This record gives sequence, C-alpha cells and structure tokens, in this order.
Amino acid sequence: MNNVTEQDNTLFIAFISIVATIGGFLFGFDSGVINGTVDGLQTAFNSESIGTGFNVSSMLLGCAVGAFFAGRLADKYGRRALLLVAAVFFIISAWGSGISTGSAEFVFYRILGGLAVGAASVMAPAYISEVAPARYRGMLTTVQQVAIITGLFMAFVSNYALANMAGLSTAELWMGFEAWRWMFWIELFPAVLFLVALLFIPESPRFLVVSGRKADAKAVLIRLYGNDAGNRKSEEIEKSLAGDHHQPRLSDLIDKVTGKVRKIAWIGIGLAVFQQLVGINVVFYYGAVLWQAVGYTESEALLTNVISGAVSIAACIVTLGLVDKIGRKPLLKWGSIGMAVTLGIMVYCFLQAGTDANGNLVLGDNGALALGSALAYVFCFNMSWGPVMWVMLGEMFPNQIRGSGLAIAGLAQWVTNFLITWTFPMLLAGIGLAGAYGLYAISAAISAVFVIKFVYETKGTELEDMQG
Repeated sequence: MNNVTEQDNTLFIAFISIVATIGGFLFGFDSGVINGTVDGLQTAFNSESIGTGFNVSSMLLGCAVGAFFAGRLADKYGRRALLLVAAVFFIISAWGSGISTGSAEFVFYRILGGLAVGAASVMAPAYISEVAPARYRGMLTTVQQVAIITGLFMAFVSNYALANMAGLSTAELWMGFEAWRWMFWIELFPAVLFLVALLFIPESPRFLVVSGRKADAKAVLIRLYGNDAGNRKSEEIEKSLAGDHHQPRLSDLIDKVTGKVRKIAWIGIGLAVFQQLVGINVVFYYGAVLWQAVGYTESEALLTNVISGAVSIAACIVTLGLVDKIGRKPLLKWGSIGMAVTLGIMVYCFLQAGTDANGNLVLGDNGALALGSALAYVFCFNMSWGPVMWVMLGEMFPNQIRGSGLAIAGLAQWVTNFLITWTFPMLLAGIGLAGAYGLYAISAAISAVFVIKFVYETKGTELEDMQG
C-alpha cells in the first residue's frame, strides 16, 4: 500500500467514483422511467389528473424523506453503508412497481424507490467530494450528473423500445404483462450491479475520522493519495475537526454566536429549491404528456424524450470540461439566464398555438421553434444547475455540518420537486402550458439574481477550508 503510484491513486479514485455514480444512474432511470408509463398507470388504475399526478410524484415524497435522513444516518453509519441500503431499496422498488395492481400498492413501492433516490442523490456527490482531490473534485462530482442524465436517457430509450415492440405502452408485451410494467423491471439489472459494486469500495475517510477510526481513515487516504499526501490529508481532516464535538448534529446548522441558521445553510436551501422551480422535472416526468398535448403521437413524444436525453448528456459533458476551469458560479448564472430566455420562447409558442377539434394545442409553424427552445432549455439546465447544484451541495459545507447541510438542502430540493411535479397536471388543466411554463420562466430569472447576489465560488477550495 505504501508503494501505490500516483497513476494507481487516480485510477482507484476514478473507480470508486464511478461505482458511486451508478447510484446516480439509478436516480435518473427511476425518475425517468415514469415518463413512459403514465398512460399505463391511468388505464390500469383508472386515475384522473390529480390521481395521476400523485402516482407520478409519490416517489418524490420518499425522495424528500430519504434525502433528509440519509445525511443524518450517513453521519452515524457511513456513506457507503447508506448507499448499500439504497441499492437494496432500488431492487425492491423496481420489482414492486411493475407487479402493482392498484394505486396504493404502486405508491408504496414508488415511495420505497424514492427513499433510495433521495439517499443516493445526496450521498453519492458527498462521497465523491470526500474522496476526490480538490483539483478535479468538480469534474468527478459532475460525472454524477452525467450518470443521472444517462439513466434518464436509458429510461427514455427503454420506454420507447418497449412501447414500440408492444405497439403501445398499455399493450401486452411478454409473459402476459403490459409494456409499461416491463419498463420498471428493466431497472433490476443496474440496481443489482450497484449493490455488488458497492462491496468493493471503501468508506469515506472523513466519516472514519469523525467516527474515531483514525487508523482506518489513514489507510484509505494513503490508498487514495499515496503515503505522504495521505498522511498530510489525515492531519488536515483531524485539525479541521479539532476543538469541536466529533458527532455531527442537526443543531450545528445554528450559528453559536447569533443563534440563527447559518448563511451557508440558507444558500444550500436556495440552490436546492431553485433547481426545481425552473420546472426541469416537468420535462423529465411529463415529457410524453407535454408533446402529446401539442399534437404528437405517443411514439413521436417518446422519441422526443430520447432526443432530450441525448442533449442532456452532451450538456453535462461540456460541464465536465468547464466546472474546474471557469468555476461553479458562472455556470449557474449563465444557465439561469439561458433557461429564462428559452422558457420565455416556449411560452410565446404555446400562446400562439391553435386548437384542434378535440381541444388539443396545435403549434403549427411554431412547432420547430418550440421543440428547439425546449431542447435548448434542457441543454442550459444540464450545463449548469443540473450538475453544478449537486457539486456545490457536496462540497460547500464544512466537514462538521456536511451531513446536516445535505439533509436540509436535500429535503428542500425533493419537497419542491414533489410540489412542482404534483401540481403540473392541475396547472395544465387550469392555466394551460403557457401559464405553467411562464411560472418556470419567472423562477429561472429570479434564480439568476440569487446566484449573483448570494452564491460564492468554491472552485479549487479544499473541503477542510470551507467556511460556514
């Protein structure tokens, strides 16, 4: 172990980061798979707009709980341990969602999957941040978002392929089961891979130090960084925690001097909330519904989702090369501005649309402009707020409050996600696509102001030097 080379260290860090990001892939797949199953759920469970909205968004309740408690439980039992539990929940949820015969049963399994998604969403970037050197921490954590988007993309591809093979998502495919059920069961393959791969990565060294297992932490750090650098990093972590209680608590988020919630906690909550207020998950969860609402067939709508997923991956790859060079704050700012503009163009297209004999919108000559704007919006999000929000939440909190900060920010993120997703069918029925997307455009504009005024740069700063 003492003779580990720098190249070996880099390969090992890359390996364990990739394993952690399989959780991100499942996060994306589990979130995106619902997109192609909405018609199947409505038919199988005989649900209307409010019921369908809850069936689709129910997972997000589990996400909120999972994100909140994962940070706290990870401080007690470890980052890797929580990821192992999440992997088991992914497996159970994927199977159960497909065999469900009623809304209550389906919601139970989706909430279970949500617990896994919520835990993975905060623990994977935190784990990567705690093992990766500062010089490419942003890039490795961004890989998490690439994995999330790849998971979404593969869910869209899988949904499209299965629906085409069956003819419709509601038609029987194999073994007497409808295609929409198989859309959930496909997730079993990456979920089992995740569980097995987690057995081959170490626990976070920073968690080991906090837990008093300093020898174990030093062994991991030497494996990660080499002998000299590993010993130095071990001393730095211990020094950052010296004079403070070693068992993190939620109350650490309260400033001891002022008695108020720390500013860093509010910034984390703001980042988490605005990432959802811009409406991105409406596109991910209801993309097929959106495009069918403006005249696309089910097959065309599902294919559009595939294109959207490919654009998302391309945007994240761009961010991989930028996040450690130009920093986090510029990406967030320009992403907000880009989303405000593209959402505004979509609103214009929806306002100009006519209606057919069935009352559905017809975009007419603005169809190409609406689709192009939607894809540009998806690109702007996934080049900025998609990956960078998770990068910042994983690294911006000081060691002592990282678990607690992630718990609060993760809870805020998933509660907002739930509200946005649950209300979209009602907004669609009440104020239409133009009204709903107008609200998201306004939120994107406000998020730009939030970034400029409150967010500070964390590029290149060691975790032990983060101020809160």
